[in-house]
Amino acid sequence: MSQQPPEPYQSMSSYDESAKTHALIAYGLMVAGLFTGICFVIGLVWAMLKKDDARDSVFFDHYQNIISTFLWALGLWIIGSILAWVFFGWFILLGVWLWAIYRLLKGLARITANQSYR
Repeated sequence: MSQQPPEPYQSMSSYDESAKTHALIAYGLMVAGLFTGICFVIGLVWAMLKKDDARDSVFFDHYQNIISTFLWALGLWIIGSILAWVFFGWFILLGVWLWAIYRLLKGLARITANQSYR
């Protein structure tokens, strides 16, 4: 039985490496922001500032994921906060937190595998 040689490593351009690095920084800030709050906003700002630099990169949709995750989480957090005086709002807040964790971990898993978000 013969073994097949391993597939050659596909190197990325410095442009893609830079886009990946900045997306990883934004993801890291967003994950820290799940526990601190302010880092969530800093992660958004970082992604928005670096998004245009990654326009033609395979990692561009990670920036879109970070931004849309923030915007949806913010909107749902506002609704949950308003409804928190009615016990149901706490379930919304918990759901938003879990959903954000899922989206960020999925993004981190895919970007570390050098894949686009979708």
